[in-house]
Amino acid sequence: MSDIIGWDLGGANLKFCRQVDGRPVAIMQIPCPIIPDRRKFDDAAEAALAAMPEIAKARRHAVTMTGELSDVFESRPEGVTYLVDLMLGLAKNAPVCVYGGRAGFLKPVDAIKRWEDVASANWHGTAAFAASVVGDGLLIDIGTTTADLIPLRKGVPCPRGYSDGERLTEGELIYRGVVRTPVMALRPTAPFQGRMQGVAAEKFATLADIYRLTGALPGDADPYPTADSRGKSGPESAARLARMLGRDLEDATYAEWVALAEWFAACQCEDFVNAAFALIDRDGIPPDAPVIGAGCGRFVAEAVAKRLQRPYRDFGALAGAPADLRGKAADYAPAVAMALLAEKSSATNPLPESCL
Repeated sequence: MSDIIGWDLGGANLKFCRQVDGRPVAIMQIPCPIIPDRRKFDDAAEAALAAMPEIAKARRHAVTMTGELSDVFESRPEGVTYLVDLMLGLAKNAPVCVYGGRAGFLKPVDAIKRWEDVASANWHGTAAFAASVVGDGLLIDIGTTTADLIPLRKGVPCPRGYSDGERLTEGELIYRGVVRTPVMALRPTAPFQGRMQGVAAEKFATLADIYRLTGALPGDADPYPTADSRGKSGPESAARLARMLGRDLEDATYAEWVALAEWFAACQCEDFVNAAFALIDRDGIPPDAPVIGAGCGRFVAEAVAKRLQRPYRDFGALAGAPADLRGKAADYAPAVAMALLAEKSSATNPLPESCL
């Protein structure tokens, strides 16, 4: 029996997937404590073990990460080293392979040496698995804070950037998600009662407020405090949106605030459509190739696919997850991709001998 745990070690959450005989059977997320101490990762790992005791019996662990960017580390190399060591301790005697993106899976000692390949390579894992299934397409993985747009050609990811800076330059990383992004990041002006007016350059509201008002935000997508530390009801979200225009909730009807939220949502969709058009044209992605949606904001990816007149594929279904786990498989796609890639590792992306 093949029993693999795929991990995505983030600065805010640890996500992990247990896969048995090539099929995801359990997918979970554990928040890291909000403390200015690297021990937060250890605490989250202990909570993961308590939540899924089968982790201790897994035959292999496949790991990717973004947690090395956390400000509890002085540098990314230090963060990669700490998280690799954490996984070695958690796995005990089971083999650990660390995903190095373009370098494939690496032994832990090599992962530390090649930290630049390992750091924030989780997007590449999702893209590599999706490409192995669909051949050609465009992966759009939209999370709470960022979005990855990765062209897929002939069974492999074909981004021109690799580091965050390079991908921002190439339009393959967009620093806007559907939860934590401030509303001011979308547009400097907005329509209000028949006129365009300025939008405050202040984090009075986030896109979680926008998508709560439109009804699109999944119920478990926003575990974070609101901008004003108040509640997450529709009226409270509308009141925060009103602040973005220097107004109070009573200055317009609730329907008008919802309409304004829909306008901001349409702006974000338009931005993604334009970015997708550019990448599709740049890489010559065939007209019938699908958009693959992942992340808690994949409802936006689905809207983009409709605007592009392309078929839409959900990552959860692509991964072969059972119906009751498909939502989580798409939400936590990099962790799922780690387990799947480790299982189907090929001659072009083999596992190190120590991970077999």
